[in-house]
Amino acid sequence: MSDQPTTPPELDENQIIAERRAKLQALRAKGIAFPNQFQRDNLAGDLIEDYEDRDRDSLDLNPVVVKVAGRMMLKRVMGKASFATIQDMSGSIQLYITDSYPGKEQHAEFKHYDTGDIIGAEGVLFKTKTNELTVRVRQLVLLTKSLRPLPEKFHGLTNQEQCYRQRYLDLIANEDTRLRFVQRSRIIQAIRQFFLNKRYLEVETPMMHPIPGGASARPFMTHHNALDMQLYLRIAPELYLKRLVVGGFEKVFEINRNFRNEGISTRHNPEFTMVEFYCAHRDYTYLMVFIEHMFREVAQAVLGTVKLTYQGREMDLEKPFARITIAEAIKKYHPDITDEMLTNRDALIAKLNELKIAFRPTDGIHGLQLTLFENTVETELFEPTFIHHYPAEVSPLARRDDLDQEYTERFELYMAGREIANGFSELNDSEDQAERFQEQAKQKDAGDQEAMHYDADYIRALEYGLPPTAGAGIGIDRLVMLLTDSASIRDVILFPQMRPE
Repeated sequence: MSDQPTTPPELDENQIIAERRAKLQALRAKGIAFPNQFQRDNLAGDLIEDYEDRDRDSLDLNPVVVKVAGRMMLKRVMGKASFATIQDMSGSIQLYITDSYPGKEQHAEFKHYDTGDIIGAEGVLFKTKTNELTVRVRQLVLLTKSLRPLPEKFHGLTNQEQCYRQRYLDLIANEDTRLRFVQRSRIIQAIRQFFLNKRYLEVETPMMHPIPGGASARPFMTHHNALDMQLYLRIAPELYLKRLVVGGFEKVFEINRNFRNEGISTRHNPEFTMVEFYCAHRDYTYLMVFIEHMFREVAQAVLGTVKLTYQGREMDLEKPFARITIAEAIKKYHPDITDEMLTNRDALIAKLNELKIAFRPTDGIHGLQLTLFENTVETELFEPTFIHHYPAEVSPLARRDDLDQEYTERFELYMAGREIANGFSELNDSEDQAERFQEQAKQKDAGDQEAMHYDADYIRALEYGLPPTAGAGIGIDRLVMLLTDSASIRDVILFPQMRPE
């Protein structure tokens, strides 16, 4: 005979579901299986906050009647008395059910409830012998029967792919997930408030465009039946927002969803959130200062500090953000690369080949520099760093630098090794913009699927006159990753795009 202890066999999930369906059928036979008359008056978190410090005698002498409702996460049956823990949007609270209150019949019914069921309870608050705030139940109602079992209590939902696919279950089982998305909501609220405090006007622009524009990206396509025309899901709201500046809305912002038909990674999701904003009579240097201040204020408002820890490394947003050019950044992280190499196309191609980095053969020197930067330097930029002085050939919407026409008044902000923001002084020369659109159209005809289309109406808008303007876009998903210490963009998007199961 073996001395090894035996463990009870795990229940088959299909068997559990079948048993719960049988319970639901019994409920249907008795009457209304999904009652809707119980109205909750109190949230668990509020009760804990208001009454946690009350002593037992105070609660006994001054009864507090409450009505709570939530999902049953824990159940303990102890003969004539039982305990349950329910979870609502604010937190958890314990229930105490006995043969006396709410009575033998309801207590007997409770014993057949399952974890995951949604229940309502009315009763009075008291403190247990272990000093836990608890509801002594006088009335108990099963509001929704849960047909599927929750993840095992002590291990929770640990399969990451299942967390992404079944976010509803992830939110039920994992408190960290719930807190992360509460933080996301607070971050977006803080961003919106920052703009409103600066007298920016919040606007909405179309999500379906007849011509995709505002960024270099491959769009998603759809078809409008009534108009019999092809439309594109928005890759950026930029050209519409600048039309509004032409129209006289001189400070505008939009918290928007964008769609780009690109790869999926820990930093990329085909559907993502940005805040994009424009301010007349400002330039790109204003934007850099503005964004620094915004990040500090948002972090302080949401986290209570401007000192962060991201994936084990500390970051202090109070320090001035660094500002360097693409060439300076390449030389900093590649001491072997000289100024002569950076200005020699053959030398750049040789270096890219040596590093086995793919590049577009049609790119000029500046395009090759950018490819080298994006593939070898980006991930090194942990501390907040503005990379500025972008070449005109890769910045089709940015104003040229008055002192050097090959470059533009543009920057990208990098934090934790990834791009967080992109901004520039806007190109308001309609003829220059038309020429750049034509050049982009040539690149598209040559096979570049991410090159921009020629937008004649936008050129017409510029011909009415766009004032000197600065504009930027900030990736909210990536900012949330940073402020919640999340390694993957999927961790901060409630329903990330996934392949079919």
